[in-house]
Amino acid sequence: MTKTVLITGATSGFGAAAVERFLADGWRVVATGRRAERLQALVDRHGSARLHTVAFDLRDADAMQAALDAMPAAFRDVDVLVNNAGLALGTAVAQQASLAQWRQMIDTNITALVTLTHALLPTLIERRGAIINISSIAGVYPYPGGNVYGGTKAFVSQFSLGLRSDLHGTGVRVTAIEPGMAETEFTLVRTSGDQDASDTLYAGANPMTADDIAGVIHYVATLPPHLNINRLEIMPVSQSVAGFQVHRGG
Repeated sequence: MTKTVLITGATSGFGAAAVERFLADGWRVVATGRRAERLQALVDRHGSARLHTVAFDLRDADAMQAALDAMPAAFRDVDVLVNNAGLALGTAVAQQASLAQWRQMIDTNITALVTLTHALLPTLIERRGAIINISSIAGVYPYPGGNVYGGTKAFVSQFSLGLRSDLHGTGVRVTAIEPGMAETEFTLVRTSGDQDASDTLYAGANPMTADDIAGVIHYVATLPPHLNINRLEIMPVSQSVAGFQVHRGG
């Protein structure tokens, strides 16, 4: 039986790579994102027999619901929800950070995620499906400038555990994947398009790739139905947890 996965943030990074991975394995894929031209490129490449794309901003709850209501019948029975869409904005410490950027991260990483999850829960319960939430090691290990971004990802991980508790007995699996350093458009978005900052961050680090994480997402989605990974923290070998910072004097 062909299964269906809905992937948010499918126009770049982990989401785009996950679309390719699931299509290659014969799944039906619903791909959402803000950039219509990138979604169209996916359709041009793969056709529409097993791929349905919808362009909207996840922060727009009405647009989200309209997209769900308009899904073709062949794509309505979602077996796996991959809550991948999210972003980090800015690198400033809290006292210098932009409140508008904080709110955008909260609206995208938290509010939109829980809104879509809530809308799909009846279908996922009926299908005994799975929810895979893309969190981050930033939700576990703080760093200067991480402030609200780290807070949103801590929410995603804790929300995932809460869902597991609430969905006990339904057969629905819930996993939070917490990646570390991965080279995608993440840093470009965070730094408002500063390619030099992105290149500097990843130079010589042998970071993870979008394909690496897409493979992990697919692995979790295809586990036997009696197995659940609660949290999966993954880093490149080149990255590890540093010590505490200590301020002296003053």
